[in-house]
Amino acid sequence: MTTTNLAVRRRGGAIALAIAGATAAAAVPWAVAEIAGADLEVTTGGWTMDVGLPMVLGAALVVSLAGWGLLTLLQRRLGDARARRVWTIVAVTVLLLSLGGPLSADATTATRVYLAHMHVAVGLALIPGLRWAVRP
Repeated sequence: MTTTNLAVRRRGGAIALAIAGATAAAAVPWAVAEIAGADLEVTTGGWTMDVGLPMVLGAALVVSLAGWGLLTLLQRRLGDARARRVWTIVAVTVLLLSLGGPLSADATTATRVYLAHMHVAVGLALIPGLRWAVRP
């Protein structure tokens, strides 16, 4: 096996680990909310939505894959070091903007706090994980 193939394999494994870790991290605040007996219900536009584990894991996975896709695109256009910098700025900005959803949701304070924790958990796992995976 050549050094390039080994580097690509290690990078792929690190990316998969970052995505899996971010997805799993979202489940931790959800599980704490369930144990605490919090009712994770959000009302939006007249719809009341129960925030269940499949929704939490699915959303975390989709967002993680989108983040990886953006990072890959930036790498092709800008190279690893510059892409890493630009992606990190975009990822942190998206994380901060995403907090507006749960914090302004029509829900109990406890629900808003748990939802915000889910967003932060995904960001804290994904951002350093993908940055590490594409280190120059």
